[in-house]
Amino acid sequence: MQVPQLLVLFGSQTGTAQDEAERLGREARRRRLGCRVQALDSYSVANLIREPLVIFVCATTGQGDPPDNMKNFWRFIFRKSLPSSSLCQMDFAVLGLGDSSYANLPSKFIFQFLQEVPSIGAEELNIASSAPQTPPSELQPFLAPVITNQRVTGPQHFQDVRLIEFDITDSNISFAAGDVVFILPSNSEAHTQQFCQVLCLDPNQFFTLKPREPGVPDPPGLPQPCTVWNLVSQYLDIASVPRRSFFELLACLSQHALEREKLLELSSARGQEELWEYCNRPRRTILEVLCDFPHTAGAIPPDYLLDLIPRIRPRAFSIASSLLAHPRRLQILVAVVKYQTRLKEPRHGLCSSWLASLNPGQAGPVRVPLWVRPGSLVFPKTPDTPIIMVGAGTGVAPFRAAIQERVAHGQTGNFLFFGCRQRDQDFYWQTEWQKLEQKGWLTLVTAFSREQEQKVYVQHRLRELGPLVWELLDGQGAYFYLAGNAKYLPTDVSEALMSIFQEEGRLSTADASAYLARLQQTLRFQTETWA
Repeated sequence: MQVPQLLVLFGSQTGTAQDEAERLGREARRRRLGCRVQALDSYSVANLIREPLVIFVCATTGQGDPPDNMKNFWRFIFRKSLPSSSLCQMDFAVLGLGDSSYANLPSKFIFQFLQEVPSIGAEELNIASSAPQTPPSELQPFLAPVITNQRVTGPQHFQDVRLIEFDITDSNISFAAGDVVFILPSNSEAHTQQFCQVLCLDPNQFFTLKPREPGVPDPPGLPQPCTVWNLVSQYLDIASVPRRSFFELLACLSQHALEREKLLELSSARGQEELWEYCNRPRRTILEVLCDFPHTAGAIPPDYLLDLIPRIRPRAFSIASSLLAHPRRLQILVAVVKYQTRLKEPRHGLCSSWLASLNPGQAGPVRVPLWVRPGSLVFPKTPDTPIIMVGAGTGVAPFRAAIQERVAHGQTGNFLFFGCRQRDQDFYWQTEWQKLEQKGWLTLVTAFSREQEQKVYVQHRLRELGPLVWELLDGQGAYFYLAGNAKYLPTDVSEALMSIFQEEGRLSTADASAYLARLQQTLRFQTETWA
């Protein structure tokens, strides 16, 4: 009898939808269904007309936008030329969820360890390229040499912030102000060694992967043959906080009675509060959990590593330079993430900490896998249109690229409201701004929140210069941009603008709200914020 075939397609930005899709795939295979799980944009959408049964697992990102790995599919499915009956033969469900029982779950891949070392160079163990023929992408990043890695905050400042410059010569990379660069980080050498020790893995062992089911694509971005060290250091996100499904599968794999009982408790519905306290609240990592369950970790079959641990996801950074000012170079401003929870060891951001650790002065080139994509900020091309930029902290990065680009084109009307704590600790590019201001290219307004008893933020400076802001927006058609932390900044700045519209424009509350909405709808008010 023919085995029923199921296709699970996911659109995922942070991994949640992918996690649920993989759960569905495991459950389907347990029930003897032939099942493929793929990202929407890696699937040839023209084949949908031949698929009998499909489950779509989708998430949203930003303001209800489709995730990056389903945007092409989203555009295709809304084509006006697509006949309405195209998919009438297909049975489908949207956002299905599997249950939490995984008895006899087969792994997706079989690890085939090689007895002999293959005759390949170290560079072939990396999917990235140092001389790509086409613009770099997630599937083939560019290995960019690090030119400088400089701390730009003062020694007394609470946070280490880095200005990092990459050489993108011969990369086929081009970008404009507002674009973002994606960087694929690696786990630290210490964490990679610890993981291999806890799981009793030989880091120097080579392997290839064999799918258990026909038609299952190889893991994207993982070279083959590959070493265990390469897999752990560059692919497995062992520094991430595990999801509930991690504990479910780990419990299934555990042969240790006490550890298995605890894992089952943490993965059960009634154990979710305890799981939150143990894992989510203190931001305990996958590696730390495995160290807490050593008997289970030491007996994990390698075949299950790709089912158990998610792939390292790329991190996006606003590009902080213009090719017109810095040819063949790309610069970013990176705040190194480090904070304390109730755990003894501080929490570290994987990508920012890895970038901060890179030393371009060491022997041999230091390279970072990266590629560029359009960002959410789009700047006007008309030469006489002013722009108002409000940047708090590292949020000023995309505005430096915009100012450099506009100055190179001879565009004035650049107004920057910059906020930080203290001028002698975190006033990024102070000298550069002041030189541009002296030459008439820039109007700079600063807010140093910690230099006086009463804190002063960028929204206060906007209110103080309300007449100027209103004249620029209403009289000269200026564009308004905001970048920084999403916690309070967007609300505070929007309230300041509403106040300006009412006081300077004599608008009612309703009219001021409608005016702000029109600015947003016409892209004359754009934001780039993060949590």
